[in-house]
Amino acid sequence: MPAEFIWNVRVYYEDTDAGGIVYYANYLKFFERARTEWLRALQVEQHVLAQEHGILFVVKSVSSDYHAPAKLDDVLKLTLSIEKMGRASIQFIQQAWCGERLLNTAQVKVACVGTDMNPCAIPALVIDKMRSTIKTASPD
Repeated sequence: MPAEFIWNVRVYYEDTDAGGIVYYANYLKFFERARTEWLRALQVEQHVLAQEHGILFVVKSVSSDYHAPAKLDDVLKLTLSIEKMGRASIQFIQQAWCGERLLNTAQVKVACVGTDMNPCAIPALVIDKMRSTIKTASPD
């Protein structure tokens, strides 16, 4: 698996506003789907983590910069890289591209929590899979 995970999504009518432009909040949905597909590619199933380990991944914070609009029927390339990994959290850099045009850049911090919603360590097996398949983003 490359250092950057890539997943494609098409823009549907339901993703757009009245002007045919992707509604701003839908980038968060696209990025969530990309993180889920990344975990699947690592053979980490979130429902198994919840059922067998009593842990969940939840978004703690998001910062998003909009550069250009996506439109109905565009095919977006969503990228994901790890910026920083802690014992109980991961900070991602995620981007949405249409061809060579950068549309959105988001910094997303995800926390690992127990079913009681208190922070807990990411299981070692999951950390090992993450570290072995994706290197961290280079610092600016």
